[in-house]
Amino acid sequence: MAGRVLVLAYHNLVPDEDPAGGDRSLHLPLSSFVWQLEHLRRTVDVVPLTEALTPSHSARPRAVITFDDAYRGATLLGSAALADAGLPATYFVAPELLGGTPWWDRFAPEDGEWSAELRERLLRERAGRDREVAAWATEAGIATGSLGDWHRIANEEELARAASRPGMTVGSHSWGHPNLCALAPDELRDELARPAEWLDARFPTTVPWLAYPYGLVTPEVARAVAAQGFAGALRVDGGWWPRALDEPFDLPRWNVPAGISRAGFRLRLAGWLCR
Repeated sequence: MAGRVLVLAYHNLVPDEDPAGGDRSLHLPLSSFVWQLEHLRRTVDVVPLTEALTPSHSARPRAVITFDDAYRGATLLGSAALADAGLPATYFVAPELLGGTPWWDRFAPEDGEWSAELRERLLRERAGRDREVAAWATEAGIATGSLGDWHRIANEEELARAASRPGMTVGSHSWGHPNLCALAPDELRDELARPAEWLDARFPTTVPWLAYPYGLVTPEVARAVAAQGFAGALRVDGGWWPRALDEPFDLPRWNVPAGISRAGFRLRLAGWLCR
């Protein structure tokens, strides 16, 4: 895999003893993350996202660490673990969600697993908007689950604390985390422009990169992202980057699931099961 790039997409980190809740696939135990960081240090060159598009002459592959949604656990626990390891990372932020608990955790089924059919329907019919999914939950008689503080999105102060650590940067995850593919052109432009302005005004470590909400993108959305002046944009699936990139606005990542084993992590980092 020399010369290849793998962007890892994390969501949240929680203390090992924290009760399970929400969308279980997103909340990785902190000890697992610390082990993964050490394995990354031994096997790949971990680089900032802003260097990922630059050709490398290293004999080792490169990896980039990213977090979607800016959960409280990811920002506070994650930034501390990354600082201890001396590794960089980027947090993708949807400002409208800061300080709250997102719908995919609040209304998650009791077993913590959303059915693919229901999730797809909410993203299509409700555009994945928090308030619209909340209205659906009310209509369906679905109660809000009981979740602890580690399952909520960080507030602005907590995000600023994480972003001030060496090697930490922030990027855009849209304004309100809707399915961008379901928006009218004017709504799409607003979702892309507002967070960039908001982040630039608050964080000197902002980078001109976007992570697509829910990992969803169409050619029309990718063109709108390019028109807004972003340097690149990332999905949440697809694995390793190809050796030759056509354009940087539909780049793959590997979504690291909370339940992955150490052997599974090693295999994917070696290029198996994650091409």
